[in-house]
Amino acid sequence: MKTEDFIVSRRPRLAAISDFPKIEIEEYEQRVKSMQNTLQMVQQAYLGTPERAVVVLEGWDTAGKGGVVRRLGWVLDPRSFKVHPISAPSPLERTQHYLQRFWEKLPEQGQIVVFDRSWYGRVLVERVEQLAEAHEWKRAYREINEFERTLVSDGIRLVKIFLHITPDEQVRRFKDRLTSPRKRWKLSYEDFRNRDRWKDYEEAIEDMMEQTSAKHSRWHLVPANNKPFGRLAAFSILTDRLADGVALEPRSLDPKTAEAASRMFGPVR
Repeated sequence: MKTEDFIVSRRPRLAAISDFPKIEIEEYEQRVKSMQNTLQMVQQAYLGTPERAVVVLEGWDTAGKGGVVRRLGWVLDPRSFKVHPISAPSPLERTQHYLQRFWEKLPEQGQIVVFDRSWYGRVLVERVEQLAEAHEWKRAYREINEFERTLVSDGIRLVKIFLHITPDEQVRRFKDRLTSPRKRWKLSYEDFRNRDRWKDYEEAIEDMMEQTSAKHSRWHLVPANNKPFGRLAAFSILTDRLADGVALEPRSLDPKTAEAASRMFGPVR
């Protein structure tokens, strides 16, 4: 599994994707633990440094975004790992530029921040549901590219992942949520309404990737019909991108701490 296999370098054709790899849960559990350990080391390496990262997580309803976020939360320290679930803008936010609320949520030095849905709502749901005028969402491609270029130029590591599933798989997951009392809360009327606009969303997603998978901020398109594979692919992308060029070896104690430890425990090696 290579990160390069998921990179979007030209307009994708979502309906034409037929290869949805599967992985057994036992293999998934074994491989994901190693990646989770790497991400823990990445987080520790970022602390006290200018390093910081933004993860943009997009995908179809029920594609598995929440599962990826939960498994990140299981292993990363919440003091420097933040998750921003993005929903419709508030009345105040609707009076502001649509990017303003995202500027306010960017990571501080040493932090890793995940946006569960993001500024791409302007060219997805706001486009399809006609919540933005055509000239507004068309203009947004340039605005988003410039916004992301600014983030990258300022030293932020930007990773963008889209989890893709087929219409039939989405129906199966809707049924699973409907019949499971513990999952039913995830299902809403909007999920079914959005389902009726599948083709419109498909076109919007393809346009989005064609227009905004730039050299400085590529999209990663993950075929996620198989949940273990989708999660493992997402973790593989994250470990590769967030650890690139980062020294993961444990840091040496600073001299004052080493001296204090030596007085208490003897020489520290």
